[in-house]
Amino acid sequence: MTGGISNPIPRVWQAQTQKRSVRNALAGGRGNGILRMVIGMENSPLKILLISGDAEMARRIGELLLGVGPDTEVTVEPTADAGLAMVATNRFNALLFEISQANAAALFQITSLTTQSPQLPLIVIGPGGDESFLAEAVFSGAQDYLGRETLAADTLRHAVSCSVARHEEQLAIIAEKENYYGIFDHLVEGVFRTTVDGHYLLANVALAKIYGYGSPVELMANIKDISRSLYVEPGRREEFVRLMQEHDTLNGFESQIYRKDGSIIWIKENCHAFRDGQGRLLYYEGTVEDITEQRQMAEALKHSESLYHSLVETMPQGVFRRDINGKFTFANQTYCKYINRKIEDLLGKTDFDLFPRSLAEKYWRDDLAIMEKGETMEITEETRLISTDEKLYHHVIKTPLRDETGAVIGLQGMFWDITEKIRIEEQIRRTTADLARSREELRAKNAVMEENLRTAREVQLAMLPQQYPLFPLDAGPEQSALQFLHRYEPAQSVSGDFFSVSQLSPTEAGVLICDVTGHGVRAALVTAMIRALAEELKPFALDPATFLRKLNFDLCSILKNTGSPMLTTAFYLVADCAAGTLRFANAGHPKPLLVRRADSSVKPLANAAGKSQPALGLFADPVYTTTEIPIQPGDFVMLFTDGIFEVLGRNEELYSQERLLHDVKSLLARPAREMFDELVEVVRSFSLNGEFDDDVCLVGMDYLGLPATKS
Repeated sequence: MTGGISNPIPRVWQAQTQKRSVRNALAGGRGNGILRMVIGMENSPLKILLISGDAEMARRIGELLLGVGPDTEVTVEPTADAGLAMVATNRFNALLFEISQANAAALFQITSLTTQSPQLPLIVIGPGGDESFLAEAVFSGAQDYLGRETLAADTLRHAVSCSVARHEEQLAIIAEKENYYGIFDHLVEGVFRTTVDGHYLLANVALAKIYGYGSPVELMANIKDISRSLYVEPGRREEFVRLMQEHDTLNGFESQIYRKDGSIIWIKENCHAFRDGQGRLLYYEGTVEDITEQRQMAEALKHSESLYHSLVETMPQGVFRRDINGKFTFANQTYCKYINRKIEDLLGKTDFDLFPRSLAEKYWRDDLAIMEKGETMEITEETRLISTDEKLYHHVIKTPLRDETGAVIGLQGMFWDITEKIRIEEQIRRTTADLARSREELRAKNAVMEENLRTAREVQLAMLPQQYPLFPLDAGPEQSALQFLHRYEPAQSVSGDFFSVSQLSPTEAGVLICDVTGHGVRAALVTAMIRALAEELKPFALDPATFLRKLNFDLCSILKNTGSPMLTTAFYLVADCAAGTLRFANAGHPKPLLVRRADSSVKPLANAAGKSQPALGLFADPVYTTTEIPIQPGDFVMLFTDGIFEVLGRNEELYSQERLLHDVKSLLARPAREMFDELVEVVRSFSLNGEFDDDVCLVGMDYLGLPATKS
């Protein structure tokens, strides 16, 4: 044994005993069914699991179990948990549970054992004398309860044998019941059992499904009165009961019923009555079939002929039928109206009675060919009105008619006027030719426009800085205190984004970036104006706020007469490499980023006022403020337009400014050029189509500091 029990005994006892008389052990027992099961058990090895924390008691019970069967095995475990672990990996016939005290904890363990090992009968051995606890133990799942004080070999063996047999019989009954209900619930037809007064006693899954319920339980819980809750027609249940009382069986009883959702379907019921030996009616039992689709098909079939006749009579096409001799057997009103005859004047007549001979002969030749070949003919016929010499066109379809044997017995014809269609088609042909000529002219104009756009693109690119100023003036590009770079990608041939870098003094540089609303030619024209205005405003360029104020005033003056104001965001900064400062003002533009490599930080450049200032072109004279901050060698300023972050990715996710800030932080260790290249690729990869939908402009400024002056 395990679990630290003193005086350990062997885990398994093997007993070789003579076969006992099962019938004597079951004298006064539960009957022949259990008797047969126990006899079968006696002829095979019996494996018993004993759970006992008392080593001496376990030894005693083990000895009493000797002789229960010819090859009895007893396995001992000290705790319920250890016993359940043993049950999980081994097969046993019975489970004995020895408890030291008759209390709630013991009842909990009994319940746990029977719940987690329902395949084993459980016999409890515990303190005797407490009848109420014995009842609670059995109620908790035990097959039997034996008092420890009066425990004897015969009593124990009898309890084991009967419990095993009784439990196996219960399992067999459960399995048989589950098998029955499995077949019952898998029937395609609905099955029911009801009382005479209209209450459900039984229903299967198919019936619940037909009536729109999730389960038979839900169906029976909701339909308490079949007469009122189920049938659409009042008194239908009463008619059902009356017929059952007269005949005891009912076949093909069709009714409309309400489903759970209130919809109405048709059902067909077959039913028979069950009576007891004295002839008293017990219940009705039968089947239900959903025949809604069948009823709908029957109704459709019933009305098909009248529907066909109504359809043919209201068709705008003329329809007629002739027999094999060419005599009319049917014509709709459209046909009669077209030839100006009544139907009674047509029936039994031929085309020779109605039309000129030459025309009738043509019709008859066509009819003969159709009936001889048994094939449909579809043609366009041209006729000319004698009174006006106007051409008319008709589309004609003639089909052979056959009897049930397939023999041709005549033909059916249908025709309609397509004169207008022919005229429209001719007009379309002429229009198509005109469009082809216009397309060639448009293609030539587009070629000129594309050439103009290419020129405009080249001019706009030429407006951008071709080389950057150096600080000091005699420094090389690699030694300049301020070093610049940019990335510029128009969404179309020309762009609404613009930037400039100007040398304001031997130690100061001005950087302007702007974004005109939209993109394309209009936006590009505004950027050209801004470039020209910026050149004229260089005297004010050292003060960013004054510069933006003047630029806004001039831009508003130019655009006020256009009738469609163009909003422009702009950011302007002045970098002083001698003083180590940045002065800047913002006109509604996305805040540039200050990358401080010394402490690996990235922060937006926010103005001192702490609030946004209006974009250019909105107000005549808004107030802009200049903000000044210190910069130190190693700092990098990144200016950009909104095209770099307003990018739509998968699942409609937008590449935000916060994500841009995060990606810039991840690229801090890269040189400025590599940082820009990788950042553009990161955003392009994020994009749903791998492209930018808006103009993109990136401008960077590295501050390295002026070289030390030689003494």
